[in-house]
Amino acid sequence: MQQIQIERIVFMDQKEILSLKRTATNIRKGILKATCAAGSGHPGGSLSITDIMTYLYFKEMNIDPKDPHNPDRDRFIMSKGHCAPVLYSTLAERGFFPKEDLTTLRKTSSYLEGHPNLKSTPGVDMSTGSLAQGLSTAIGMALAGKLDNKNYRVFVGMGDGELEEGLVWEAAMAAAHYKLDNLICFVDYNGLQIDGKITDVMNPEPIADKFVAFGWYVQSIDAHDFEQIEQAIENAKKQKGKPNMIVAHSIKGKGVSFMENQAGWHGVAPKPEECEKGLAELDAYLASLDMEGQ
Repeated sequence: MQQIQIERIVFMDQKEILSLKRTATNIRKGILKATCAAGSGHPGGSLSITDIMTYLYFKEMNIDPKDPHNPDRDRFIMSKGHCAPVLYSTLAERGFFPKEDLTTLRKTSSYLEGHPNLKSTPGVDMSTGSLAQGLSTAIGMALAGKLDNKNYRVFVGMGDGELEEGLVWEAAMAAAHYKLDNLICFVDYNGLQIDGKITDVMNPEPIADKFVAFGWYVQSIDAHDFEQIEQAIENAKKQKGKPNMIVAHSIKGKGVSFMENQAGWHGVAPKPEECEKGLAELDAYLASLDMEGQ
C-alpha cells in the first residue's frame, strides 16, 4: 500500500491550520444543532468526516457559493448520504445557504431533507442515500470531465460500512479501467456502523490492499490531521492514469466526548441536554484555539 510522503512539499502555516480547526468546530456545532432540532439523523459519521469536509470546502475545492452550478466547478458526492448533516453544515458555513436553516433539518417544509437532494439544496451535486451509488455517479461525472476536456475534479466521501456493498467494487473496477485520475475518494474509516464494528458485521478488510488490487492509487492518513489531508490530496493530484483512494482513519463522533467511538450514535440524535453538553465542549475547544492563536 502506498503511504503519504514524509517530506512536505506543500504545507499550511499554523495560522491557516487554526482557522481550519475553528471552521471544523463550527461545522460540528451545526451538526449537533441540526440533528437535535430534528430529533433524528446521523451525527456519529457526520462528526468523523468533518475535518475532511472542512479542508475540501475551505481550502481545496474550486467552488463558488454565488455560482453553485458553474460547469467548471469541482464536484463533491456524499456517497454515504445519511451523513447529510455534515454536508449541510459545511455548505451553510461556506455560504451556500443561511446557517439558521440547519435547525429545519428533516422538517416537512424544509429543503434540508434527511438525505441530500440536488434538486432542492444549493451546493448539493448528487442526491444520495442508497449506499454505494454515490461512487458510481461520481465516476460518471469524472468520465464526463475527461470526455469534455474539463479540468474539474470529483471528490467522494464514503463510509467504511458502505464498502460491504457489491456495487462499490464494480465501480472501483470501472474507475481504474477508465483511468480516472480526476477522481479523489475518501473512505471515512471509523470502524463502526449502525450494527457495531464493521469487522463483525461484514469485514471489508483489507480495504487499502483491495483498492490497490483494483488499480487505484491508495494512501492511508489520519482523518483529523489537516496536514496529512493536504499532503494526501497533493500526492493524488500528481498521479496520472489511476483513480485515487484515501483511507482516512477517523473517530466516530469526533469532537464530542460522549459520542466518540460509540456505534450507538450512528443514527441517534442528541437530546436537548446532550446537545447542550456537546456544544459546551465544542465552545471550550474554540476558546482553547483562540488562546493558541494569541
